[in-house]
Amino acid sequence: MDIRTSQENLEHQIFSPQACFSSQSQGRKHSSKTCSIRTVFQHDRDRILHSKAFRRLKYKTQVFLSPEGDHYRTRLSHTLEVSQVARTVARALRLNEDLTEAIALGHDLGHTPFGHAGERVLNELVSGGFHHVRQSLRVVDLLEKDGKGLNLTYEVREGILKHSKGRGGLLSPAPESCACTLEGQVVRLADIIAYVSHDLDDAIRGHVIKASDIPKAISDVVGLRHSCRIDRMVRDLIAESSANARLNIQLSREMDETIRNLRGWLYENVYQAESVQAQFDKASHLLRELFLYFLENEDIFKQHGGKVLNNESLEISVADFIAGMTDRFALALYQELFLPQPWKNL
Repeated sequence: MDIRTSQENLEHQIFSPQACFSSQSQGRKHSSKTCSIRTVFQHDRDRILHSKAFRRLKYKTQVFLSPEGDHYRTRLSHTLEVSQVARTVARALRLNEDLTEAIALGHDLGHTPFGHAGERVLNELVSGGFHHVRQSLRVVDLLEKDGKGLNLTYEVREGILKHSKGRGGLLSPAPESCACTLEGQVVRLADIIAYVSHDLDDAIRGHVIKASDIPKAISDVVGLRHSCRIDRMVRDLIAESSANARLNIQLSREMDETIRNLRGWLYENVYQAESVQAQFDKASHLLRELFLYFLENEDIFKQHGGKVLNNESLEISVADFIAGMTDRFALALYQELFLPQPWKNL
């Protein structure tokens, strides 16, 4: 018996009956040789971790555009915090931690530079719209490995596709918008638990708000310190999800309402704050100019690394290229294309 088979057998001994077992995965789009050491979900996690898109998350905005301080979150540190929260919950509920981790590590691979400001620009410019969730799936299905994609399992792909909540409910009862696995549902909640807490922490660090500004109705439930907020939200999620014999991923009514209120308060007082929004307006202009310029200059688009895969339209290819940029790459490219350069005597 090889190591992978031994691990698959062990899952049936220790996991909840409602967990997603590696040996029962719905498989990949394209047949692939099975690893003798890793389960399919461990293999997916590693494919994501070693992808170029994952490495680029290091230089993509979470809340503050290209922060100079070393302690502000980036899209990469956000992803790792989501993974930590999700794995803690999955282990406590005896779910498949490897599947949970793979979904968490891949959930934001399609995010644009400059956070949601970049996403809004592409959504306005691209025919049919643009959303980072669909782009994350496109990254793992097609864009990585020069058009070959990562060939991930159905469960990881579906979890990535259904992780986003937008401004809506935290866990939608609609089956078409909720992951089919409990692991995917855990990641969906871990994402918001992580970002409402660390975005609040960064906003205080950046002097956008003060801790005393947080409404008392919110701080009384989740606390004032980052570690306290995470602890209370995670404990509530674990307790409520395991309250019955059959696992049901959920929060208490009080915690659900508090997190949604905190998210709304952050939109109004942090994400849309004048000091934050002013920089994102500039970033939006930058990406808009790059997009329109490349549509008119396909040769220059290709000279700078743009690719047209599978005979797709130039519009979609430009959107792929811009969505994959880091903040600093977009800034440098804009400067090179649109601003005067020092004369070089060759």
